[in-house]
Amino acid sequence: MHIKIYFNDKPLFLTDSITPEIEPYAHHDDAVLIDEFSTPGVNSMIHEMRQEKIHAGIYLHSNLDELEKTFRKKFTLVQAGGGLVLNDDGDLLMIFRRGKWDLPKGKLDAGESLEACAVREVQEETGVQQVVLEKPLVVTYHTYDESGKHILKESHWYLMKAPGNQALIPQTEEQISALKWVPASEVTDYSKNTFPSIIDVLQAGGYL
Repeated sequence: MHIKIYFNDKPLFLTDSITPEIEPYAHHDDAVLIDEFSTPGVNSMIHEMRQEKIHAGIYLHSNLDELEKTFRKKFTLVQAGGGLVLNDDGDLLMIFRRGKWDLPKGKLDAGESLEACAVREVQEETGVQQVVLEKPLVVTYHTYDESGKHILKESHWYLMKAPGNQALIPQTEEQISALKWVPASEVTDYSKNTFPSIIDVLQAGGYL
């Protein structure tokens, strides 16, 4: 098992074994591998992942839960919910925000469930109001700095359906400039201008 955390576009794998997905990174000169579990080791890995010359990290430890808990303590956790939304034809709803194709998602409100958050954010960002939540898909992680804090964003993604011919209204105050129903055959083209975590969601949904 492993957990993938993105530092910008760079993946850090917290793992208890070198899986086939991780194996190619293990031999790269621009990747760092640490297999001794300690607080200084965790601090060192976080430092290395912020270096321009490093493009991937692997932290190997037999107790993945312990490793994950130690990493989480170094960040302020922000949870979010989002949707991979399909229409009746199987087209995928994508949003264009800040120069990238993306999927609708947003931060969890106090007292809100992750499922309710995901549906609300889809409705607010796209204007689609009739949304049926089908099932959980995947959880993605990425880090960023905000107001002097190191943030770990944990995004819970769900497969959703939007029946009928519903109007699309981009939430411009969230810098969404376009919305599009993308046929399955074209998703690969759109994925060339998106974020690595969104590629993970598209793969989980069977679109890549």
